[in-house]
Amino acid sequence: MTEQANNGAAAQEEQGAQFSLQRIYVRDVSFEAPKSPEIFRQEWNPSVALDLNTKQKSLEGDFHEVVLTLSVTVKTGEEVAFIAEVQQAGIFLIKGLEPQAMSHTLGAFCPNILFPYAREALDSLVTRGSFPALMLAPVNFDALYAQEMARMQQGGEAPATAH
Repeated sequence: MTEQANNGAAAQEEQGAQFSLQRIYVRDVSFEAPKSPEIFRQEWNPSVALDLNTKQKSLEGDFHEVVLTLSVTVKTGEEVAFIAEVQQAGIFLIKGLEPQAMSHTLGAFCPNILFPYAREALDSLVTRGSFPALMLAPVNFDALYAQEMARMQQGGEAPATAH
C-alpha cells in the first residue's frame, strides 16, 4: 500500500503544473441609455471610453476565480449615449506553479481567455440597446500585466499573488 502511495506522489510530481478551465460565466451585466430615445435622433459621432479591470480570488483547493470587468461609456458630443458593463468570470484549476508564474497566469493568461466572451456579451448588450456594434479590439493582457508589475516595482509594492 505504501508503495502505491509513493508511486502516486511521484507521478503527480512528474506531471508538474496543471491548468484547466472549469467554467466560464457572466457574473454581472449592466446597460443604461440615459438619453434615449432622444439620443437616436442625434447625429452619431461616438467617443468610446473603455475601462478594463481584473481581479482574482482563491477558492477551495487549487481553484481560482478570475473576473474580467469591461466598462464602456459612449458619448456623442457631450451627451452620454450609453453605459455598459460586463463582469465575465471563470473558474480555473491551477496547480504546481511558482508564485511568479501563478501571478502571471491569473493576471494575464486567464483574462486573455475571458476577453472574447466579455467582448461578445458587451456587444450583445449594446446592439440590444439599438446602438451600433462596438467590436472592441483585442487586448494584450501580457503587456498590461508587465506594465502593472513595473508600476508596482517603482512604487515599492509587492506584486499581487493568489491568496
